[in-house]
Amino acid sequence: MRNLSRFCGRSFGILAALVIMAGAVSSASKRGPHSVAPVAEDLIEAVVNISTSQGIKGPRGIPLPNVPKGSPFEDLFEDFFDNDPGRSLVPNRKVSSLGSGFVIDGKEGIIVTNNHVIDGAEEISVNFHDGTRLNAELVGRDTKTDIALLKVKPKKELKAVFFGASANIKVGDWVMAIGNPFGLGGTVTVGIISAKARDINSGPYDDYLQTDASINKGNSGGPLFNMDGEVIGVNTAIISPTGGSIGIGFAVPSDTASPVVQQLRTFGEVRRGWLGVKIQTVTDGIVGRVNVPAHTGALIAAVSPNSPAAKAGLKSGDVIVKFDGRNVTRMRALPRLVARTPIDKTVDVEVRRKGQKKTLRVTIGRLADDEARPKALSGAPNGETPQPEMLVLGLKLSRLNDKLRSKYGFGADVTGAIVSEVDPESPAAKRIRPGDVIVEAAQEPVTDPQDIARKVADVKRSGGKTVQLGVEDALGGYRFIAIPVQ
Repeated sequence: MRNLSRFCGRSFGILAALVIMAGAVSSASKRGPHSVAPVAEDLIEAVVNISTSQGIKGPRGIPLPNVPKGSPFEDLFEDFFDNDPGRSLVPNRKVSSLGSGFVIDGKEGIIVTNNHVIDGAEEISVNFHDGTRLNAELVGRDTKTDIALLKVKPKKELKAVFFGASANIKVGDWVMAIGNPFGLGGTVTVGIISAKARDINSGPYDDYLQTDASINKGNSGGPLFNMDGEVIGVNTAIISPTGGSIGIGFAVPSDTASPVVQQLRTFGEVRRGWLGVKIQTVTDGIVGRVNVPAHTGALIAAVSPNSPAAKAGLKSGDVIVKFDGRNVTRMRALPRLVARTPIDKTVDVEVRRKGQKKTLRVTIGRLADDEARPKALSGAPNGETPQPEMLVLGLKLSRLNDKLRSKYGFGADVTGAIVSEVDPESPAAKRIRPGDVIVEAAQEPVTDPQDIARKVADVKRSGGKTVQLGVEDALGGYRFIAIPVQ
């Protein structure tokens, strides 16, 4: 019994010690990793500094001081300052820029960076951690995600790093950035993931990771690592009123960057899927009409003729809630899902149409670079009579004709009533701007202000409180807006 007591007492002591140690570890983990040195030491050789140069034309020599004409010193100053008007602009200046990148294939010498780091460069040099300097050639670039792929010819196999799954990273997880801020190569900074799926209005596929790890000028194109040493982001942008880090940096998620890199490596370009719809968010004013929760799904504002969507039977007013088995929880998620879909793949698209669930089969096409919008007409016919204006819902409207198309930049395919003025006291004041075209009212196409006035009158007679307008701008944006009519 005594032995058992001693054993129990010793066991209790060991157990208490383990509890204390566990608490200490837990407390330490809350303060952050004890050290990132083992991770950094294993990765730093794969991170490179990228320098570029570009020749520009500028004044030759130093500008001539303001010397009076005929002064005895005029010739002397012209000789000294090399101020020959005939040679005033020559390509005698080189502009350099610095950025970061990382090796993903050590044998082939493949390096990932940002497109804006090498944009316009005539020469690209890659500087390695051991002091080696190699010239690089551009494999391909993607302006929409700001990713570029470079290739060097290494004399020996380079240290490489690999993409991880950014979907697995959580807000609050520790991350590490390595790069070339302000030309200080091999700089390591640590922080956490502050937010995910950030939209900073830089492009159609914004889905940035936000981090408070210190990112500065020169970090662009460098990797953001998780604590397993996997690249989960490509550092791209910062918000800063001073130009230095204030703890708000953004990285392209690896789940976005990796497929782009693979396509650039295979094709030298990115081949994205194309659905052929213009979409908008389901706002509070539209919820009652589409029977889905606000800010859920992607509302189809318009369908491009002869597009995959048109051929499959998708219609304006449909709300896409699921694409290829994946829920569309936010409007901006749909373009990314479509873009990543292989061309010619047939997928199920689930929509809500007038409150009813409907599933359509769509064969995805290829998004062309010029798949934007028809170009504006270069001119208008002579002698075209001005269109009468009409005031509806505080909007001064006139029928869109060729002269107005040319003035505001609309293609020949756009018809409707153009807005020339907006009453600042009207319900539409903060939602419609001069130059917008109303192409639809109460879910029916319109061609002139009279059509819109009739639709508004119909809504009032039926006791409706709002009229839904389809509005297009000169950049090709399309949106539905609910305007009070009472």
